[in-house]
Amino acid sequence: MKQTLILKTGSTIPAIAEEKGDFEQWIATGMSLSVNQNLSVSVFEGQSLPDLQSISSIVITGSPAMATEKLDWKEKSQHFILSAINAGIPVLGICFGHQLLAQAMGGKVDWHPQGREIGTTLVNRSTESFDDPLFNEMPVTFPVHTTHMQTVTELPSDAIILASNEFESHHAVRFARNVWGVQFHPEFDAAIMRRYIKERHVQIDDEGLNSTALLADVCPTPEALLVLRNFSALAS
Repeated sequence: MKQTLILKTGSTIPAIAEEKGDFEQWIATGMSLSVNQNLSVSVFEGQSLPDLQSISSIVITGSPAMATEKLDWKEKSQHFILSAINAGIPVLGICFGHQLLAQAMGGKVDWHPQGREIGTTLVNRSTESFDDPLFNEMPVTFPVHTTHMQTVTELPSDAIILASNEFESHHAVRFARNVWGVQFHPEFDAAIMRRYIKERHVQIDDEGLNSTALLADVCPTPEALLVLRNFSALAS
């Protein structure tokens, strides 16, 4: 049986991992994958990548690393991802994974000129998303959880924007057929989002944001979770 590869490019904040698990567990839960249906590979820790013939789909996680860093494992991952795309394997990148995909396919990533986006925010679908298999059942506007400081500044050729907001113009992108990236975190629940804000409240307030107000605005994001569920259905 082929498996969904969760390409782990980093871990969540240690205090959150202790209490609530890590990216790969949240993604597997969001996709309703059993233990036998998914394979997590911590590429950032040097774990070996599998044979593509054993993989049905790939989800690339977020990371505390920055996409602008030059990292051996990052370049190795990008070559692997491009091979998977050329083989027709569906791929979904989340946050850092979204940026990694953009770079691999010829786009550019840099620090966001407005700084940090964190907390629950609204995104708006583009008209191009109306026939997209991941987004076609979504409301026109829906809430998502976010935490990032870098952004895709230049899209690869032929990429299509599927969702955006005033802060982030590339919140969801279809990079190619069966290849998507989302800057937001569909795998986060409200409790995880609150923990991120609490763990980073000093930096948040120092940057001129209001961590108390951000906490108060956190709410469930069931529509965002549909990204994982729809991707799972498409890739099965």
